[in-house]
Amino acid sequence: METPLRLEIEGIKPSAHLREIVGNNVEKLEHRFGRITACRVAIQAPNAHHRMGEPYKVSVWISLPGHREIGVKPPKALDRQQGDLMFAVNDAFRRADRQLRDKVAKTKGRPATLRPLPQI
Repeated sequence: METPLRLEIEGIKPSAHLREIVGNNVEKLEHRFGRITACRVAIQAPNAHHRMGEPYKVSVWISLPGHREIGVKPPKALDRQQGDLMFAVNDAFRRADRQLRDKVAKTKGRPATLRPLPQI
C-alpha cells in the first residue's frame, strides 16, 4: 500500500491480536487484487450498557488506483454473530472481498458472478 493502514477503534482497547487480524485481512485483499493504495478500518464497540450480545460495527474503506474508494459498511440487519468481535471483523473483510471481486469483474467486462445455464 502507498499509505499505511488506518485502524480506528472506538469503545474498546486495541489489542495486538486485533491489529494482527486486521493486518492479515488487508494483506489477503492486497495479494488477491494487486495494488491497494489505501485502507481504513473503523471498529465501533457497542455502548457500555449494551455489551451482552450487541453487535460490533466494522466498516472498511479501500482505495484502488484509478478508482473511487470502495466502502463496506456494517449490514443493516445485524445478526447475533456480529456480537463476536472477530466474526464482525472477518465478515466485513469477506464483504469487502466480494465487492472488490465484483468491481474487478466489471472493469474487465466479465459478469460479476457465474450462474449456471438453465437446463433445457
